[in-house]
Amino acid sequence: MRKGFTRKPKADESATPGKNYITPGGVDRLQDELRFLLTRERRAVTAVVAWAASNGDRSENADYQYGKRRLRQIDGRIRFLRKRIEAAEVVDPETPRTGQAAARAFFGATVRYANAAGVERVVSIVGADEVDLERNHVSWVSPLGRALLKSAAGDSVVLQAPGGTEYLDVLEVRYQRISVEPFREPPGSESSSKGPSRRPIPTDEG
Repeated sequence: MRKGFTRKPKADESATPGKNYITPGGVDRLQDELRFLLTRERRAVTAVVAWAASNGDRSENADYQYGKRRLRQIDGRIRFLRKRIEAAEVVDPETPRTGQAAARAFFGATVRYANAAGVERVVSIVGADEVDLERNHVSWVSPLGRALLKSAAGDSVVLQAPGGTEYLDVLEVRYQRISVEPFREPPGSESSSKGPSRRPIPTDEG
């Protein structure tokens, strides 16, 4: 094990990137959710609001008040998703790499490392919108992601975590397909049909 290189994240390394680095599966999930909200859920909630509005006094109409509040939530989520998709910088981990780009951990890498107790763990470095601890997907701007970035097998890195400082030994860096959990229609949605439409995403919110 090479101990000569111990990388500590620099204090000035930004944790709020301007670009939204993301894998192909991650951007597909954002687009599927946006498509679902625009073509199905928003339309379904709008229909409920229109029906509730026809039933009399809106100030005492619980269905109307709930529907309007739900529409505001949907519109806020739509704006958020559009901004994230517009800022997306898609990086495919399966793209062939050579030299340092293949040997060191950058966005999209899958890294095997061990802590001071010798306990090994494998994580994949993904975008902020793809974090999934059950799949060991960690954000590239998280403390662990930042500690592992640019490391290679044999390096020792310093993890500055809220619980304290840890020293990790990098055992392997590889690039492979990262499977992202696909978007699924949330329970209790107003939309009755199953599965997001595959029609093109509308360009307006109407």
